Amino acid sequence: MAYTEWGAPDNPRVVVCVHGLTRNGRDFDDLARALADDFRVVCPDVVGRGRSDWLAVKADYGFPLYVADMITLIARLDVEQVNWVGTSMGGIIGMLVASQPHTPIARLVLNDVGPVITAVSLQRIAQYVGTAPKFPTMEAAEAYIRMVSAPFGPLSDAQWRHLTNFSVRPVGGPGGGFAMVYDPGLGDVFRAAPVSEDIDLWPVYERVACPTLALRGAESDLLERSTFLAMAEQGPRARTVEFAGVGHAPMLMDPAQIAVVRDFLLAA
Repeated sequence: MAYTEWGAPDNPRVVVCVHGLTRNGRDFDDLARALADDFRVVCPDVVGRGRSDWLAVKADYGFPLYVADMITLIARLDVEQVNWVGTSMGGIIGMLVASQPHTPIARLVLNDVGPVITAVSLQRIAQYVGTAPKFPTMEAAEAYIRMVSAPFGPLSDAQWRHLTNFSVRPVGGPGGGFAMVYDPGLGDVFRAAPVSEDIDLWPVYERVACPTLALRGAESDLLERSTFLAMAEQGPRARTVEFAGVGHAPMLMDPAQIAVVRDFLLAA
């Protein structure tokens, strides 16, 4: 499992940033840069994504493995506690780790994810996971990423280019071109058990005891507003912040979004 590090490697104050289903750790470059003076920031590529290895047995992609990998990563960092910023899938992994007895997570940021995952959002995601074409040019790749990632909200041309640069890899052989940097086998796993009902993670959320910040894109289809508001009243009673003009998920590239996360982490 590959990861990118920011800040002083001997800083005991660590933030682990974990991305969404088909994304990678370089999504957090702007946030990590803003945190690096105060924290050691570690941004892993979950297995099957980014620069990390792909699994030979695609059925192994799932939360039991992701949680085990992250516990191993934290042990490798040689610290007693970490702060966790998780977007979508990364937030679910964070909830699962934070809900365990003697969890190493001291503060938890859940970015556009919570204890109910809507079926409609999973059905939308299933339409594109693992189905991306090969792109003849970087411009074509960026156009595709802008289309499937439109819910990220208004990003600058430079930000879209950054996301594209780390979302695709050159393809060798005849024709060349570019392909996404995640294992298409993720889509096979995702579609093997189609979801028709919302996924209920309230029992997990209720066991989270650390200070928690919940973020939501105001137009999100994955985290419903009713669930988001309930997160402030149950379990860790999260502090809640909603961002206008954004769906699933806020990319934490905007200075205002970064400031909310940074202030919460520094409050410790």
